[in-house]
Amino acid sequence: MKILILSTLAISFLFIQCTQNMTHQEETTEEYEFTNHLINSTSPYLLQHAHNPVDWYPWGPEALNKAKEENKPILLSIGYSSCHWCHVMAHESFENEEIARLMNERFINIKLDREERPDLDNIYMDAVQAMGLRGGWPLNVFITPDQKPFYGGTYFPPDQWKKLIVSVSDAYEHKYDQLYESASQFAANIDQSEAEKYGLTDGGVALTLSDFDTAYDSLKNKFDPEWGGMNRAPKFPMPALWNFLLTYSHTSGQTKAREHCLLTLDKIASGGIYDHVGGGFSRYSVDGEWHVPHFEKMLYDNGQLLSLYANAYKLTGKSEYKQVLTGIAQWLQREMLHEQGGFYSALDADSEGEEGKFYVWTFEEVKELAGGDFSVIAEYYNVTKEGNWEPGKNVLRKLEDDKVLATELNLSVTELRDQVEQFNAKALAVRNTRIRPGLDNKLIAGWNGLALTGLCHSYQATGESIFADLATENAAFISQQLVTNKGLVRIYGLDTRGYLEDYAAVIQAFITYYETFFDETYLELARTMTNQVIDEFFDPKENLFYYTSNQAEHLIARKKEIFDNVIPASNSIMAENLHKLGLMYDDESYKKIAFTMIYQVNKLIRQEPEYLSNWASISLLRLKPTAEVLLVGAQAHEQALQINKTYLPNKILMASTTGSSLPLFEYKTVADNETTIYVCFDKVCKRPVNNFTDALAEIHDRK
Repeated sequence: MKILILSTLAISFLFIQCTQNMTHQEETTEEYEFTNHLINSTSPYLLQHAHNPVDWYPWGPEALNKAKEENKPILLSIGYSSCHWCHVMAHESFENEEIARLMNERFINIKLDREERPDLDNIYMDAVQAMGLRGGWPLNVFITPDQKPFYGGTYFPPDQWKKLIVSVSDAYEHKYDQLYESASQFAANIDQSEAEKYGLTDGGVALTLSDFDTAYDSLKNKFDPEWGGMNRAPKFPMPALWNFLLTYSHTSGQTKAREHCLLTLDKIASGGIYDHVGGGFSRYSVDGEWHVPHFEKMLYDNGQLLSLYANAYKLTGKSEYKQVLTGIAQWLQREMLHEQGGFYSALDADSEGEEGKFYVWTFEEVKELAGGDFSVIAEYYNVTKEGNWEPGKNVLRKLEDDKVLATELNLSVTELRDQVEQFNAKALAVRNTRIRPGLDNKLIAGWNGLALTGLCHSYQATGESIFADLATENAAFISQQLVTNKGLVRIYGLDTRGYLEDYAAVIQAFITYYETFFDETYLELARTMTNQVIDEFFDPKENLFYYTSNQAEHLIARKKEIFDNVIPASNSIMAENLHKLGLMYDDESYKKIAFTMIYQVNKLIRQEPEYLSNWASISLLRLKPTAEVLLVGAQAHEQALQINKTYLPNKILMASTTGSSLPLFEYKTVADNETTIYVCFDKVCKRPVNNFTDALAEIHDRK
């Protein structure tokens, strides 16, 4: 579809790529002079803007009706509380009274928290990209009173922002017909079905192992062989992509894929993107060496990285991976845990108006804390007097393997790690006295689901109680506080309907929780929610799920999420959920939907595996039958834990000590008064065995 773009807007105002070291003005401690319509919001992000001179409204009938009544365009500004450049634009432009006056005179101004309303964020991000403009946050979109977009962009410096709002307003007043034609075409473009847009209506294709070999070959050409990850900057962890490499290597026997994945995990864990003092990962690094992070910490990243490092630990037994897992869990427990067991959504990148100030160290600070171990610590964490980032500022990172460095320093690995652990404990205590970054205290269902899945995988891999304790509390929180008789609530404490990403992640988490602790209550909850998703979200014409329920607010488009990104596409997670539940409940309708979804997306997997990596993992596993592993008897849970310590991506695991009414347990009895393990493929079972070692041999012998 040809899109008409107003040249007076598109040519003059391009996205500005700003340097990392820009900092905004210091926050004021004066009494508030202004208060706008955001003052009663619950969103931390909206409350950050409640005292701007801009007359912000939240999204809702009041603002939308006002735009229609006054025939004014709407400025929709979208961000989130831990977004650094959102803060920058707020301080530079939205706190500027002259700019605010222009905005108030010419627009109805709406502020939106993308984490509260990802449905709107998805629509208008698509619109900006359809305009050929760069998307990002803050996302600033100009829309008509009937919600059709006609221009947008991300961060703008104040002088350009002032010129832009005047230009947009003038175009709306004097070139309305042309502008509205453009807006209507953009609206039609984003409302186009995914099947039409990506050619899914032509039918699906079956993939072979050679197709996945080709997909891997296309990916490896983009790898960074020195620092891991993809050969680009900035670098995002992208857990789904590296999980695909592990799955591909396991299925194909291709060791190079596994080697690059493990190199990537080593480099990420050694870089400054990992918080060596307090645990947990930042959202991305601004450079190609995982060194300097964008310091915000997101729950969704860390939940997925728990799963990824747990899988790597199952494969390798490498102690550094277990250390990473423990560090993430301790950070969650210390800084992100709500009293009822849920996890908060994010920590800000900024403190005291400066990005990363909470996390960086001077040479003298490290010297004082390390004492007699200073030379070791400085070498270990690449601390220099000049600073390894900005002048005088050090972002702690490891440049050498512990064994190599210990040899160079004439220490044992144990001695080296003891010194590092002592320093980390002192540094954490000192850091905790600093002014902390802002906390986004929303408890989001889908992100908690990702964290729960990661904790379960970590317990499977390690057997450590910290993961079991956090997982048990979190599962109870989700099931008791977020699951209602009307369905899943997206945000704790608010009357917010869950989106597909929430349902998909929570269903996945409850399935994983069952496969870890074998509480059938959670498996049944997963099944109940899956039935609701099919009733409210499924499009039988395209065999995919909408992002929003049929009970949700009617918007200018009802989207479907297909492409995997920093979070896997909700449709790809649902395909895996349906596949597993179809096996566990022997439900052919679930299996059919899962198969159809995967089959028709296979064409896209061949074209662009990087952005369909979770789909690729699921599709790859369908090349061989999934192992159905069932344990019955007094030691079923203990034996199952041993099986879970092995990396087996293509299995379902079910266990019962006292008997179960689940269909796959029919005729599965205890043999010779010992816990009995059944390994089956397509419901055809091998000879029952009485220990997990023999069961693993039967799983590996499925060829």
